[in-house]
Amino acid sequence: MNPLERRSVMALAGVFGLRMLGLFLILPVFALYADSLEGNTALLTGLAIGAYGLTQAIFQIPFGLLSDKWGRKPVIAAGLLIFAIGSVVAAMSDTITGVIIGRALQGMGAIAAAVIALVSDLTREEQRTKAMAMIGMTIGFSFFLALMLGPLLDSSIGVPGIFWLTAILAMAGIGITYLVVPDPVSSHASLTRDPLGKQFRDILKDHHLLRLDWGIFSLHLVLTALFVAMPVTLVEQLGFERQMHWQIYLPVILLSVVGMLPMIFLTTRKKNIPRIFILGILLMLISEFLLLSGSQGSAAIFIVGMLIWFTGFNVLEALMPSLVSRLAPVTNKGAAIGVYNSAEFFGAFLGGVFGGLIMGIYGSAGVFLMSAAVMVVWLLVMLPASPPKLLETEVLRLPAGTLEETDEIVRQLGTVTGVAEAIHVAGQGIVYLKVDRETLDRDALAKYASGSREQA
Repeated sequence: MNPLERRSVMALAGVFGLRMLGLFLILPVFALYADSLEGNTALLTGLAIGAYGLTQAIFQIPFGLLSDKWGRKPVIAAGLLIFAIGSVVAAMSDTITGVIIGRALQGMGAIAAAVIALVSDLTREEQRTKAMAMIGMTIGFSFFLALMLGPLLDSSIGVPGIFWLTAILAMAGIGITYLVVPDPVSSHASLTRDPLGKQFRDILKDHHLLRLDWGIFSLHLVLTALFVAMPVTLVEQLGFERQMHWQIYLPVILLSVVGMLPMIFLTTRKKNIPRIFILGILLMLISEFLLLSGSQGSAAIFIVGMLIWFTGFNVLEALMPSLVSRLAPVTNKGAAIGVYNSAEFFGAFLGGVFGGLIMGIYGSAGVFLMSAAVMVVWLLVMLPASPPKLLETEVLRLPAGTLEETDEIVRQLGTVTGVAEAIHVAGQGIVYLKVDRETLDRDALAKYASGSREQA
């Protein structure tokens, strides 16, 4: 990346990270705080935790479309302002209904699509994967940081204070957007002129992508449900004071990252990916039964269950976005990621609702059993699937020429061994290639290039 790209991506990753930190901070503490709110029930606690997911899923695509019409920065700023207003509403509410409204408002500030579009505007195509990886790592770090900081902040400023802090973080994000992020000179051309509806219909016909959509839906459903039950279990059934929870989360999160790394390393070989994927689901399934067993009075078993759960979660959370990007057709990658993200947020919403409903009827044991059932269904969806052909996306810069000459080169590129798809971006001298790097004839490919070729 050049200096402008690094500045742009780091700043936008910061904006994304601040917002996600604000969303995640209440996860480990809200279920305990909710008991002090007027009108609270277990179902409403779950709804408050997951409400942002529903509004995120609904408003994500409209915000992306508005950013095309009004500009990226105004839409990002508006989304962060809505998020801040939702945080203030939640902070000032002494009823569970008020907090639910605040959380729904937080989710309405759905800036993900606009931020990713601005990243695209400010980076070259061949640097795009690096940029998205930096944002993904920032979101992951925000999640881990929130799990560790949430209990500490709860003991010092309380949950209302955490909501006020999230409002401040959102306003800081607006400042970063306008003071640090450069203005794009122009937006990059779309790879397809297909209507939006056709793009989504094409994506929904791909069974490999649909399995990943189901996977991220299931993963975040279980994640949200877990945080309806787990904090209460730690206090009421295992005797850990709220102020001690960070001492549990910190080593569990750090050890889970250590446990994740060897499995992620193994996925560098394509043939290992399906096995590691199934192993991640199995780890989470096993952990649910350990959580169930430990919740009956064994803190050691419960904490081991937490460690195994987060290890499996980390593996799948890191693996699935990469698989979506690699499996999506070049021309519809944005639509594929949009469907995937919407499934993620809708899963978070239903996880809160079902987690709260079952918690109120059957207690934490019911939530752990429900989560195990979700894992079993996910496993049954994945086991019969044939391993997908994992291709890589590369960018090829072509020498200047007429449209007819360029079209002929693109046609010839499609005949090169190892090239499955070639898409020309008009006006930019760029061709996107979906390639099998194990069989790719790079000598034949090099004859057509005018510049560097990198993974996209």
